[in-house]
Amino acid sequence: MSRAFVKDTDQDTDTLPERAISEHPNLVTARGLALLEARVRELEAERSAARTAADTAALARIARDLRYFQARRDSARAVTTAPHPGQVRFGAKVRLRLPDGSERTFQLVGEDEADPAAGLISYVSPLAKLLMGKAVGDELPFATHSAAIVALES
Repeated sequence: MSRAFVKDTDQDTDTLPERAISEHPNLVTARGLALLEARVRELEAERSAARTAADTAALARIARDLRYFQARRDSARAVTTAPHPGQVRFGAKVRLRLPDGSERTFQLVGEDEADPAAGLISYVSPLAKLLMGKAVGDELPFATHSAAIVALES
């Protein structure tokens, strides 16, 4: 049998690639910082369980993820939003009136906290970049039309 089809476990060099860390400042909301801290605690508990089970594959994945989330937690810069922002800034909630007349609310958050389906968009996303610095009444391009900012909250 050809050696090309045999896996030599003594020379297995498969390693998990590191999770990419953004070049952008790690701005976080208070909620985002709490989520990072909770994720580090979860991973530490998972690591203990994986050690007990001697699960080397899980240990490798957990170690990689723990390095990432510890680095993100350590580099986090918590930002608080003014109670009544006059312009869109990090942490603000923005309600847009869309071309079809419906409204949708977005909050500008840190990269690790982003969840577009829940209306949480990263402050470095294209939509967030369009929103930054705008105020109630301003319009911005949205799909093939435009959307208007109808409310701002912190």
